[in-house]
Amino acid sequence: MGCILKGGGGLYSRLAVGAVLLAAGAGSRLGGRPKCLLELGGVPLIRRQLIALSGAGVDEVVVVLGHHAELIEPQVQSFPVTVVRNPQPDDGQVSSLRIGLAALTGKLDAVLVALADQPLINAQDITSLIGAWKKRAAGSEVLVPQVGGEPGNPVMFSAEVREQILAGGASIGCRQWRTAHPQAVAYFDTDNRRFKVDVDTPEDIANFERDTGHRLRWPAALEQAA
Repeated sequence: MGCILKGGGGLYSRLAVGAVLLAAGAGSRLGGRPKCLLELGGVPLIRRQLIALSGAGVDEVVVVLGHHAELIEPQVQSFPVTVVRNPQPDDGQVSSLRIGLAALTGKLDAVLVALADQPLINAQDITSLIGAWKKRAAGSEVLVPQVGGEPGNPVMFSAEVREQILAGGASIGCRQWRTAHPQAVAYFDTDNRRFKVDVDTPEDIANFERDTGHRLRWPAALEQAA
């Protein structure tokens, strides 16, 4: 944890946080369309996530693309992020996570792993998660938001966990690390349901509109795609 100067010349500790934003999926349950390009209020979900991460002061962001990379990449190029591609996205989310973790270059205290299909996550949510990380119990290496006893996303973990995941086999990701080290997992209990809302199916889109009163729309180029 580094120190930076305050306005008055004193020093205070600052948490260096990196983020991996996963956006490599095929969207097979949504007609083979990239769900991160669904728009809420005219803004693609992946851009909403990047705005949230930036607004929360995350130091470094890696975006992992795979399927539909040529459609998604133009939406992220205006952000100061590193874009990497998973050449085998069908190998699953763990493979994308590991590629993203390996692409982080800064000296980080913690890593946040976010999903590009969570419509409602905003900068305040990311800030509250980072705040909970700072207050976590001693010995905790992973922090998971929990709503009504159900785990949500994004999750955070220490730089040490990042190193251990990368040193492990190709099948080792955050979930597998958590299973192997349950005593090192802390939960951020909250009633903020934004941590639980994501979009995988047409039913999810319909439920989102019913529950929030807001519509998720495909951009014109994808509206009729199948």
